[in-house]
Amino acid sequence: MTTKLTTLIFDVDGTLAETEEAHRQAFNRTFAEFGLPWDWDQALYKVLLKTSGGKERIRAFVQGHDPTRLDAGLDDLIAALHKRKTALYTETVAAGGVPLRPGIAALIEQARAAGLTCAVATTTTRANVLALLDGATLGAGHDWFALMACADDAPVKKPDPQVYTFVLDSLGRDPAECLAIEDSRNGVRAALAAGLKVVVTRSAYTDEDDVTGALAVWPDLGGVTLDDLRGLHARA
Repeated sequence: MTTKLTTLIFDVDGTLAETEEAHRQAFNRTFAEFGLPWDWDQALYKVLLKTSGGKERIRAFVQGHDPTRLDAGLDDLIAALHKRKTALYTETVAAGGVPLRPGIAALIEQARAAGLTCAVATTTTRANVLALLDGATLGAGHDWFALMACADDAPVKKPDPQVYTFVLDSLGRDPAECLAIEDSRNGVRAALAAGLKVVVTRSAYTDEDDVTGALAVWPDLGGVTLDDLRGLHARA
């Protein structure tokens, strides 16, 4: 017997919106403000995105590109950099600088009208998610999701499944009745590890990721309907 689809769980960065370029620019502005000789171009940032989480990404960069800073003060520096970077990023997206990706709003509208639950499972901060929804939906998106699970709730980053298991436990859902929507290798691995079925909408920085295990892979969700997702879920 096929389990009915009741819940859609969305990643944020690269899935709800093409946010990564805004993140990259906020990192570089922060480094400049702190007088650091770091500049992350798009090619480097694509590599750094293999590490989930902003603080973790800075640490990975230091380890590979500026190991002289691997000292007792690094933790404090990373915390200060990340705090300022978050402030700069949220200013950008809250002002409407990053729109939702094609098909996102329509799909969520269809899901909610059909009685499905929508949730978020992301490794970014709650402040970043709320700012994005403020800017991209004029705040309307705050009511879209029954739960927004963020780094604040599940600090162990993808590909660990912690954020997905947090969503499942919080909503009281069986993984079999849910579908995750992701854009990256780490996201797919996290969803699969939590026992979830997953589809992928590739983003600018994850277009070459190995997303083996996804039920379907699209360039975006424009033209993808709830019926399409229900069909994939039922056949899997």
